[in-house]
Amino acid sequence: MASSEDKLFREKGFPKQQEATANHPTPNTCHLGVMGGTFDPIHYGHLILAEQARERFGLDKVLFITASDPPHKTGNDIAPALARHQMACLAVKDNAYFECSTIEIERGGTSYTIDTLLQLKQLYGDVDIRLLLGADEAAMLMSWRDPYGIQELAKIVVANRPGQEVQDTLKLLPDDFARNIEPLKMPGVDISSTDLRERVRSGKSIRYLVPESVENYIMNNGLYRG
Repeated sequence: MASSEDKLFREKGFPKQQEATANHPTPNTCHLGVMGGTFDPIHYGHLILAEQARERFGLDKVLFITASDPPHKTGNDIAPALARHQMACLAVKDNAYFECSTIEIERGGTSYTIDTLLQLKQLYGDVDIRLLLGADEAAMLMSWRDPYGIQELAKIVVANRPGQEVQDTLKLLPDDFARNIEPLKMPGVDISSTDLRERVRSGKSIRYLVPESVENYIMNNGLYRG
């Protein structure tokens, strides 16, 4: 009998997992964290969440996947995808467990998490995936494409955000979905990409809110200035 994952692959037009991995050596990764986002720009809140999850769940690697065209930010003025990806790479370069991926940029079009997870299953084979989300982002999960399909392909980890505890988010989700979410307690870090962009536009400092390399990249490339 076909598994639920096989069914998802057929519905999305992807080759079966065993067919896809035949031509791709499986990396030595058993437990993979996935940190997707617009990263406009990436900041210490993203990095702290990823590191806390890596330690808590014994992750072999955390992939930072920059969205090409985020579906919930259509029409918004965002920095070019490659610039956002380069900032993410600068931010994670000193952590051997962190790695950046261009999988969504290379795929192009609107970046849907379900498609990314299916692609990762092709590339990594039988790997345990944890999708890492903040509580504010997770509150929107039912508006994402195929949320139950996402939950079949990955364990969803939700971390608290300042002003929004995980339990508050779980109350917004269907019971059968919420009961399978793994909560993650992390230090409250009240940093948002929206605020960072506004600070740059206003000529305010973003030092100690983003890694120095990211701050330099923003300044040297004139991002977010108007």
